[in-house]
Amino acid sequence: MAQQNAKVILCIEDDQEMIDLIRLILSGRGFEVRGANGGKEGLEIIRKEHPDLVLLDLMMPEMDGKDVYQQMKADETTKNIPVIIVTAKAQSIDKVLWLNIAKVDDYIAKPFSPQELLSSVDNVLARLQKA
Repeated sequence: MAQQNAKVILCIEDDQEMIDLIRLILSGRGFEVRGANGGKEGLEIIRKEHPDLVLLDLMMPEMDGKDVYQQMKADETTKNIPVIIVTAKAQSIDKVLWLNIAKVDDYIAKPFSPQELLSSVDNVLARLQKA
């Protein structure tokens, strides 16, 4: 059950099991986790609901994470929503490019530990509150 002031986290991912896993990990910490099956659906939900945070997979059919991210950042109403990339693309060059050039808020490689996910979400949301 979501708390009144629970932070809403949107998980954009083409793997329903991964959405369920992330929901299990984060809802235990009081977050409200919504799932979007792929980039197009994710972008629609972002524009409609303005979640507090987006967890974004990079490799998805139809519309990949890069396209979702670029469209979010190009839109005045969604450009300040923080994004954590959650992907199987684990090469350090990808991480460096996304963090330093694309300026995502964090980058987590799959498979990740529940603690790694929680720490990343907590850190990004804490930075937001300070801003």
